[in-house]
Amino acid sequence: MIPELSPTLIRRRLTSLFPAELVEGIARERDAVQRHRKIDITMLVWSLILGFAVDGETRSIAAFQRAYQTATNQTVVRSSFYDRFTPELGDLLSDLLAHALEEVAVPHTIAPQLTQFRDTMIADATVFRLHRLLTAFPATHDDQSGAKLHLVYNVTKQTLAQFKLTDERTHESSQFRTGNWLRGRLFLFDLGFYGYRRFALIDENDGYFVSRLKTNANPLIVDERRKWRGRAISLTGSHLRDHLSKLKRKHIDVTGEFGFKRRQYGESRSAATREFRVVGVRNENTDDYHLYVTNLPDEFTPEQVAALYSFRWKVELLFRELKSRYGLEKFETGNKAIAELLVVAALLTLLVSRALLAVFQELDPDVEYPEERWATTFRSVAQPVLGDLGVALGHPPPNLPELVRREARQPERSRLTLNKRVAHAFNTEMRP
Repeated sequence: MIPELSPTLIRRRLTSLFPAELVEGIARERDAVQRHRKIDITMLVWSLILGFAVDGETRSIAAFQRAYQTATNQTVVRSSFYDRFTPELGDLLSDLLAHALEEVAVPHTIAPQLTQFRDTMIADATVFRLHRLLTAFPATHDDQSGAKLHLVYNVTKQTLAQFKLTDERTHESSQFRTGNWLRGRLFLFDLGFYGYRRFALIDENDGYFVSRLKTNANPLIVDERRKWRGRAISLTGSHLRDHLSKLKRKHIDVTGEFGFKRRQYGESRSAATREFRVVGVRNENTDDYHLYVTNLPDEFTPEQVAALYSFRWKVELLFRELKSRYGLEKFETGNKAIAELLVVAALLTLLVSRALLAVFQELDPDVEYPEERWATTFRSVAQPVLGDLGVALGHPPPNLPELVRREARQPERSRLTLNKRVAHAFNTEMRP
């Protein structure tokens, strides 16, 4: 039976996520409000979260101003609106993002075997372009500016766990912290995070990992974890690549020995070795193996290890959603503080979208909501949702004729249209 949907369902979820009292309280603490408030700080926040769809895919202050004015039926001078984009407003958005990271978590069981882990997490980063004059974010090319967004995505709770913004030149692996927070968690890494010292630290902190094996990695095989019938080639005592081209078995499941350098202390840096499990799944189409390094126990079969690694695609889809649906990197500002603020606003858009998705998943547990299809739908209704929130927060419905008149007319009387320029030329010529 299809559940009956209340017209106020979306409004109630969003206002419970960020109540006006919460927004206003943090704004006062962060000094993000002025004594004589012409701008409603709560609606400004919602305009930054939901107003991204006004001008195509561009996150510009002018677009947010139009979104705010439409939702509040209030005219705001451009300079007054621009002046609100301060580091204090950025602090307010960051606090709201931290709040949302806790509130939007929706525990979700992928498979019973994964419940033994506290969380299954994916670490990755994406690069995006900024205004070329924004020198605070140097890119790999001297004539560009670029930022890198580092994320840790929690697959189990379907939400972000960590994020950090750096310039494009910062390597993603330098932003991944090790320590006791790794305990009991499973991490899925791409090759940007590949490092045996990192893998050893995760293992020493009772965490788990899965990574693709680098093509130049050739560990010594110290044990075969699975016995093969018949005249199978023995791999123990040899290096992995020695026999790889000769193997025809469906799986490889061995223990490999890896050498690496420990962190430098003073003038010395000691060498170390560590044993990790190496598994391979044969790809019949390409006649080679997909190889992975992990410390997962034997109860996880090679096919399951490969399937777990494929979950990394989740974070790639997340980056694509941020860029193509929510306007990440479509910034028209050379101001560092505003650029950082807009990145946080894009992440808030993502979390608000996820919060609403969770509501519909709870209402329709037997219905699939593909995340990219959901993102497209959410983008299409963001502006009406913003208007509905404006009414809920006490603002009058928009006066559409006045809105059209205000936005469509020529803002400067001295700037002539083509018709008037031509008419002006003729009028000038006809004067005695």
